[in-house]
Amino acid sequence: MKEIDDNDCRIAAVILAAGSSSRMRGIKKEYHRLSTGVTVLQSALKTFASVPSVKLIVIAVSSGEEDSARKALDFIPPACEGSSGENPCKPKIIFVNGGDARSASVFNALSILTEYNPRYVLIHDGARPWVSVSLIENIITSVKKSGAVIPLLPLTDTPKEIGIRDSESEEQDEAYIERHLKRANVGTAQTPQAFKFPDILYAHEKAAAAKEEFTDDAEIWGRFCGKVAVIKGDPANKKITFREDLS
Repeated sequence: MKEIDDNDCRIAAVILAAGSSSRMRGIKKEYHRLSTGVTVLQSALKTFASVPSVKLIVIAVSSGEEDSARKALDFIPPACEGSSGENPCKPKIIFVNGGDARSASVFNALSILTEYNPRYVLIHDGARPWVSVSLIENIITSVKKSGAVIPLLPLTDTPKEIGIRDSESEEQDEAYIERHLKRANVGTAQTPQAFKFPDILYAHEKAAAAKEEFTDDAEIWGRFCGKVAVIKGDPANKKITFREDLS
């Protein structure tokens, strides 16, 4: 078994870039260039690569997309055996084929990581290019204490839970409020989401066997492992979903 050399703890990251970007109207969002000149995927990778405790990064891409992903990155930071002075050790970069769903892509990446025996893993959406070093470091600090943690943004609007009334015609479906939720008790989940590695791998194995659809890794952990801690999210850590999000 390969091990990540780190005297503090072994930390790996997974960056997901295997989605179809169907809502981007023809743009593969992770490969799009931002105003800074770097691609969305490269921006996220560079931030994770600049965190000294992250020793290994797995990038999940669609089958046959590795060459395109490498071109979108422009560079792959070289790995090294140690660090000194102004030449810090860069993380090792590995590509893996994603799956048909987000959870399948994560599971494929976690399976690759078993060869390296990390203690913790951070799972991040490749479509979040504005993630900050400080958020990543805060997540790492928290996961060492809690075992599972995500960044959460408070809501500014009042949330409502709705139900859909069945109808013979979709055009006639009407939505009704089922519950009036308390704004203070709900929030918007972000990534990176961090977990103890053996436990999140176990949870994803269970999720794959259950053959259900899960929204994110926190939901999978909550279903098969237990509680997930939260820390304050970052409003700048936006996810690109539509073309308008790129501006």
